[in-house]
Amino acid sequence: MNATSDTAPVKAKHATELLGKAPSIDELVPALSFLGERLVRILPGELARISGGDPPVVRAGMPMDTTLGGIQSELETLAAHALLGAGPKNLPLLATFEAAPVFRLVDRAFGGNGVVPDPLPDRFPVSAELLLARIEGAIAATLSQLFSHETATLVRPLRRDTSLRQLDPFDMRADLLQLSLDIEEAGAEPWTLSLAFPVTTLGPLLLPQRKPARARAAPRKAGPTEEPFASLLLELTAVLVDMPMPMRRLSALRPGDVIPVPVSRAVPLMAGGQIIATGTVGELDDMVAVQVGQAF
Repeated sequence: MNATSDTAPVKAKHATELLGKAPSIDELVPALSFLGERLVRILPGELARISGGDPPVVRAGMPMDTTLGGIQSELETLAAHALLGAGPKNLPLLATFEAAPVFRLVDRAFGGNGVVPDPLPDRFPVSAELLLARIEGAIAATLSQLFSHETATLVRPLRRDTSLRQLDPFDMRADLLQLSLDIEEAGAEPWTLSLAFPVTTLGPLLLPQRKPARARAAPRKAGPTEEPFASLLLELTAVLVDMPMPMRRLSALRPGDVIPVPVSRAVPLMAGGQIIATGTVGELDDMVAVQVGQAF
């Protein structure tokens, strides 16, 4: 496409005075974590319709803040990026698929064992594009169910490209929250896809009832450092590993078997079943320790 002007078009910006204050990442992380918990219960059924087999096991990681530049820097080979739009305003979100898992899925769909071409081609063949379209449809159908509140919020695939610059889903500097999904199918190597949401997309979708609070006088309440709460003992749990395992594999375990244990970089700290902070695993005085990186 040839440019018709020497200056780039300026995207419209809306005053925060009219739209209200946008929610912060700290507010959205717990909401997106809860969305991930619901997503892993619905997505397997949608993916099973594609493969025609049993529903896979889907696990969601902790939401991580990033940018489009950060996503691009983590990719070393060919990848497909799909732009999806939510609701009547097509609020944007991004699904990213690395090439190797896609080629494995395509090979299995044609009766193979999941062989990946070596070296990887520089573009996806038609068969891979068709499979990607079906997976995007499954993701869109799942999110449409999860984002529906008082009125239905339809999520639809808009376009796909192997270049983030060509796709241009949103501003390169926009604050994003990325949710990684690990998918394990019987007899196949696990694969991963990621969903990235701009903060400006998640706010309306996850906090639809958000309204400015009216200033009013309220009776003073005791804080957590004051009695009767200060002496209350709470059980704090650091979830180092959360690893679902199929019953067939669990029943086959024998002494000497080695089980790979993926320890997340962001370890959730929980109290009363709720995530209150995340941190990284380290060592302090010859003991395993968790350094708090983010508190909610």
